[in-house]
Amino acid sequence: MSERDRRGGAGGSRLGLYGAAASILGGLERGEGALKTLVYGSRFQAGLRGSSQGRGRMQIWDGSPRLLLALLARVLRYSSVLDTLMDAAGLLRAEKKLPPPLAKVLVYELLFGHGLRGGGRAKALVLKHRARLLAELARLKVRRKVSCNEDLLPQADPAPQMPRYARVNLLKTCVDDVVDYFKRQGYTYQGRAASLEDVRSLSGKRFLLDPHLPELLVFPPQTDFHENQLYTAGHIILQDKASCLPAFLLAPEPGSHVIDACAAPGNKTSHLAAILKNKGRIFAFDLDAQRLATMSTMLARAGSACCELTHQDFLATDPGAPKYSRVKYILLDPSCSGSGMVSRLLAEEDSPTPDRLKALAGFQRKMLVHALRFPALQRLVYSTCSVHQEENEDVVRDVLQQAGEDFRLVEVLPSWPHRGLTTFMEAKCCLRASPKETLTNGFFVAVLERRHAGACKESSSLCLDTASHAAAPAAHKVRKKPAVD
Repeated sequence: MSERDRRGGAGGSRLGLYGAAASILGGLERGEGALKTLVYGSRFQAGLRGSSQGRGRMQIWDGSPRLLLALLARVLRYSSVLDTLMDAAGLLRAEKKLPPPLAKVLVYELLFGHGLRGGGRAKALVLKHRARLLAELARLKVRRKVSCNEDLLPQADPAPQMPRYARVNLLKTCVDDVVDYFKRQGYTYQGRAASLEDVRSLSGKRFLLDPHLPELLVFPPQTDFHENQLYTAGHIILQDKASCLPAFLLAPEPGSHVIDACAAPGNKTSHLAAILKNKGRIFAFDLDAQRLATMSTMLARAGSACCELTHQDFLATDPGAPKYSRVKYILLDPSCSGSGMVSRLLAEEDSPTPDRLKALAGFQRKMLVHALRFPALQRLVYSTCSVHQEENEDVVRDVLQQAGEDFRLVEVLPSWPHRGLTTFMEAKCCLRASPKETLTNGFFVAVLERRHAGACKESSSLCLDTASHAAAPAAHKVRKKPAVD
C-alpha cells in the first residue's frame, strides 16, 4: 500500500471535517475497524472548533463526531456512484496528487451535498473538473433512466446485523465489576453463552459473556456505547470478536517482549498489554505518523504503559538488533484487502482485482518471512480481515515451505466451527471467521510456533483451546479498582 493511500486525507496537524472524513474512509478501506469506532476514536473531537483556509474564504467546522458520522454515512451510500463518476471524468488520472478518499468526500459534497465549503488546495483541484463531473452525472441518469439522485443508489441487501462486542480492559477493571455496572444501568446479564444461538437471540437490554474469550461481553446489534462512561474512561474497548483473537491466541507471558508489526489503530496492542499485565515490552510499528499519534492517545486511555511506538516500516527493522534479542512473540496483522469487514458492504466495494490480490499477497509474504527471522521468536500470529485464500492460506503455505523445518502451524481452538480452507494438509489448523458462521467480521488467523519450542503440536492446541474456559473464572475472582459508575 502506498504512503498516499495510507494517509488517505488532507495534511496538517489538525484535520477539518473533509480531511477527517477522508482519513476514516481510508481506515475503512484498510479494514481498521467499524465506522463508528473509527469516528469516535479519531482526533476529530467533540467540542473543538477550528478553521482551514479554503479558496477565497474560510471553512469553519464544529468538531462533533455526529457531524462527521453523518457526512460519512452519506458518502458511503453514494460510494459506488461516486466511483463511477470520478472514473468517467478521469479525475484521479488527471490529479495524481489528490488522495482518492479525499476526492470521494469532496465530489460527494460538490454533486450531492451542500456544496464545497472548504477543502483548501484539494477543493481547487476538484473544481477544475466540476463541469465534466456534472456532465457525467447527467449522462449516468440518462443511461439508468432516472431523474433524481436517490434513484442512482444501488438496491443492495442490508449489511448483516452484528452483535456489539465489548472487551473488558483488565488493566483498569474486571469482568465482575463491568457486569455489575451494566446491571445497575438496567441490563440483564445471562451468563456465559452456551452457543451461537444464544448470541443470535440477544435483544433489548440483555447481554452475555462470550463462549470463547473470557473478557468479552456480547450485546444486541446496534447497542451504542461510544458515549458510555466505561468506554470514554477506557474500561471497555469496543472491538469485534474476530479482532480479539490474534492477541488472545498469541498469549504472551507477562514480562515477555512482543512485536506488534502493523499496530495502528491499536486495539490489538492494548489487548496485548492487558494480557502482559503491563509487565514486559511491546514494540509497536506503523508507517503513518498521524495514526500513531491517535493510537498513542487511545493506549493512554486504556492504561497501556508497556508500549514503545515506532514510526517505521517493520520491514526496515533489523531482526539481529540487540533491542529485539528477547522478542519471543510477534503479532503480524498486515495491510490486506479488508474484504471481510462488514462495514465495507455499506460502501458497495468491488472485489479486489487479481493484480491487487497478487500485490497484497506478495507484500504479506515478505512481512511474514521477515518476522520469522527474529532469532528468539517462539510464537507468531498471522491474521488478516480478508476472506481471500490468496491473502490467507496461500501466504501461510508458501512461507512455511520457505521456512523449512523451523516453524510449524499449531491447531488452535479445535472447537472453533470455521476452519481454514483445505488447500494444504495443515490448513485445518487455521481459523476463519465470518458473519454467518461466527457472527463476526470476516477474518483469518494462523498460529506458527518454532519447532523446538517445547510441547508437541497436540498439547499446544489443547492448551490454547482450554485457555478460554480456564481463564474465565480467574477473571471473575480478581477484583481491581471499580469501573466508572
